[in-house]
Amino acid sequence: MNETLRHVSIDPITRLEGHGRIELFLDDQGNLADAFFQIPELRGFERFCRGRQGEDMPQITERICGVCPEAHHFASTKALDDCYDAPPPPRARALRELLYNAYTFSDHLLHFYYLGGPDFLVGPYAPPQERNIVGVIGKVGLELGKQVIKHRSYGQKTIELIGGRPIHPVTGIPGGQSKGITQDEQAEIRTMAASCLEFAKTTLDVFHSVLLKDDSYKRFISEKAQMMPTYYMGLVDSEGSINYYDGDVRVVAPDGSLFAQVPSSEVLGLIEERTEPWTYVKIPYLKDVGWKGFVSGPDSGVYRVGPLARLNVCTQIGTPLAQVQYETFLEYFGGGPVHATFAYHWARLIEMLSAAERVAQLVDDPNLMTGPLRTPLGTPGEGVGVIEAARGVLIHHYDLDQKGRIEDVNLIVATTHNVAGISMSIKDMAQSVVKNGNVDEGILNLVEMSFRNYDPCLACATHALPGQMPLVVQVHDEKGNICQRIER
Repeated sequence: MNETLRHVSIDPITRLEGHGRIELFLDDQGNLADAFFQIPELRGFERFCRGRQGEDMPQITERICGVCPEAHHFASTKALDDCYDAPPPPRARALRELLYNAYTFSDHLLHFYYLGGPDFLVGPYAPPQERNIVGVIGKVGLELGKQVIKHRSYGQKTIELIGGRPIHPVTGIPGGQSKGITQDEQAEIRTMAASCLEFAKTTLDVFHSVLLKDDSYKRFISEKAQMMPTYYMGLVDSEGSINYYDGDVRVVAPDGSLFAQVPSSEVLGLIEERTEPWTYVKIPYLKDVGWKGFVSGPDSGVYRVGPLARLNVCTQIGTPLAQVQYETFLEYFGGGPVHATFAYHWARLIEMLSAAERVAQLVDDPNLMTGPLRTPLGTPGEGVGVIEAARGVLIHHYDLDQKGRIEDVNLIVATTHNVAGISMSIKDMAQSVVKNGNVDEGILNLVEMSFRNYDPCLACATHALPGQMPLVVQVHDEKGNICQRIER
């Protein structure tokens, strides 16, 4: 790179899960020349899971992340269902889906009020120490702040009752669930679900009364520079509705036409993965379109996942209240697909309402309380589990030996799918706001805001080859002198 370029590093980036940085390079005039979204950490789960028993994987892989362990838990469990040819019985599926929609509700609440929302509820140019949940409570009021905390706890309590723990659930096993719930627990979930549904409606009221009237937000969802016409990927059921737990994988083109729809077990046939030397994240792209670089459009294999993608691939939401909000969303943008990256925030809240509605429905599912909890296992083999994490499509791919031990594992997480889109969004924003060398705190936060649309989980995403970090070990004597140095 030309030595005359000025280098600006945002390190660490904030209000996300994991560790990352943004590197900006400016030309002689102080305008953006290039930008890189770097994830420098490596977790190595794909390597150290080899040789472990398959049934351990739902417990191991959920430790990748403390924000979305439920997603890894059930993506792993579904992969094992496939490995052992043991689809869960109706009762186990109802329990899994009930827990999973409670997770989706809780996770979207977390992002809006704690992570992404403060940029607009408090203000993108507000001091950093105010852009947090405390600042949000100061804007929306103490009473609503109490409701935020209460309903976040309701989501986690529902997960605990079904999953055994409020974080890192333990009940998903190959072929089903290890336990059910009691009638008292069902009644408790029903009461919490009704309250969560009302809170989801309240949150959308806040969005319409605050964010949609905020000049900054309206500008970001309408500016051409923040539009990114890409392909989109998500799960849909047989009716074309969003389904967070299961379904076909549907991909639509930038013009909204159907590009592909396959059973989730065949999703790996749609994508290829590549690496870049400046990040520990693999970069997937649509195999039949090809990799054309970090560019959008119908000739580029870049696709996006997550709330906005799911609203773009579905034909309906599948729950009545969220369907009304979805139609309002499409009307605002003049129809779909919607390419406004900052519309991820709006889409996320529509899904929060949808998930709350599904919890309220599933808690009275006739299969929930009776019937077997597990299907007998077949011979171990290869399997794929696909689920919609809050951040988008999550894929677990395992190959088991005859004793049920992991021979190979591949994890393609939502942030991995989105990393090309995140990189492009960061660069687009930086080109819009970094002018004449002006890179003050407010402008740098605008650049960070472009990745918060995706609610990325960087710890989940770091699985690139070669699978090991550079390592330096220095041994010092009692005087502090280096007596031995070992490098990898």
